[in-house]
Amino acid sequence: MRPGLQLKFSQQLTMTPQLQQAIKLLQLSTLELSQEITEQIYSNPLLEIDEGTSSLSNDDPKKSPSEYQDRMTSGLDLDDNKSHNAAEDATEKSITEIETESDWLTEKPADLPVEANWEENFNTSPPISNTSGDASWEQVYQVTESLQDHLLWQLNLTPFSLRDKQIAEAFIDSIENSGFINENLADILSHHEANTSDDPIDDDELLAVLHRLQQFDPPGVLARNVQECLLIQLHQLSVDTPFVVQATRLTSDFLTDIASIDIVSLSKKTHYELDELKGAIKLIQGLNPRPGESLAANNTEYIAPDAYVEKVAGRWQVRLNDSNMPRLKINEVYSSLIKRSDNSEQNQYLKDNLAEARWFLRSLESRNETLMRVAITVVELQQGFLDHGPIGMKPMVLADIATKLELHESTISRVTTAKYLATPQGIFELKYFFSSHVGTSSGGECSSTAVCAILKTLIEAERPSKPLSDNKLMALLEQQGIQVARRTVAKYRESLGIPSSSQRKRFENAN
Repeated sequence: MRPGLQLKFSQQLTMTPQLQQAIKLLQLSTLELSQEITEQIYSNPLLEIDEGTSSLSNDDPKKSPSEYQDRMTSGLDLDDNKSHNAAEDATEKSITEIETESDWLTEKPADLPVEANWEENFNTSPPISNTSGDASWEQVYQVTESLQDHLLWQLNLTPFSLRDKQIAEAFIDSIENSGFINENLADILSHHEANTSDDPIDDDELLAVLHRLQQFDPPGVLARNVQECLLIQLHQLSVDTPFVVQATRLTSDFLTDIASIDIVSLSKKTHYELDELKGAIKLIQGLNPRPGESLAANNTEYIAPDAYVEKVAGRWQVRLNDSNMPRLKINEVYSSLIKRSDNSEQNQYLKDNLAEARWFLRSLESRNETLMRVAITVVELQQGFLDHGPIGMKPMVLADIATKLELHESTISRVTTAKYLATPQGIFELKYFFSSHVGTSSGGECSSTAVCAILKTLIEAERPSKPLSDNKLMALLEQQGIQVARRTVAKYRESLGIPSSSQRKRFENAN
């Protein structure tokens, strides 16, 4: 073929930087959005925080739908009153603190020689302000020590020879978060960098050090298996503890039989009375099979909901949670320096940042408005859940919301990811309200979430000695008009973390 030039016309969709920014903000969570706002404030001099309010969105009622405007306004009125009262209280407090601080700073002599004693003439610490109300203990910084630190602290308080202390440190370094040691004792010492001299270490010496460490707190720590962990805790109990002798024998010789809860056969094997077995089993159940988790770092993460729903005058209303986000505005000082006819580099820099700041504010407004519309639609379709809980959940997919709001399904997916809604039933991710459907005998549909809630209710009401099998649960669901297969029942049961009927079985005389 001969080479040649051809002219073709084609159309393609190109995403502008502004559209990319809007899509990016739409899918960010609350924490990620806060970080993005912080980065924009530091990088763009035309953006600043509006200290007058604590709201993020600068919603214009003229641009919002009527339903969005009504519900958004009802929610924001309360927030504005709270913010106004909080601002007044903060202003009065700040004025008082400034006056107190100024008095403390001005209480000094006019002339003070260099060699004078400063501590006699100056108060080296500011006055302590008397605050009323309970202290917020969640704001107090606490250092959480690890399990190894806790054991090393006890090791330093226990008399050990240098050789035994090095062995003990090797054992403590190899401990797991559960408090167990799953490696061979000799292998632990060989992998450790401690220098225990050239003399060989026999197994009796390793066991002697380990047994001393097993007396440390928490009880049962540094055990090599669950049986040893329970025996350590039982040996630390007082000899006067009821059924401690029976519990020790059961743990040592009949641990697998205890798990089956077949108390009749267990009574024949141990020759114990039923009352003794019940007391011993109850004592064993009160022990901790994973003692190391009691000292695990408990970093609780609190979820800040993106929207609230509450019932006012018999009607569910939605409002955005904008209390955790700062309100942004254009810096008037820098924006006033921009000149239209000036083509200098500095003026062009301000123009570019001003355009970027305006687009960022519009993207935030669009994000809040879209989130509000989606939350309102979800609440309208899932009023049964708000009134009755998971049993009242209706089947809903992304296409249902997208069709009603005339948006794309990908937009609904981005808006409902990592966004949380606070309801009277609890705080749930917006994705939670979307579920598949199950057919009913009347030709209708039932949500899979509702089916799981019904299954959980049926299993909680069953007799422990005669639990419901998957086939029986399927039959009970069919009586309520819900048609599901047995394997579907098993899948829902496993998703709820509920074991099978044979594992749930408990004998009447074991209770």
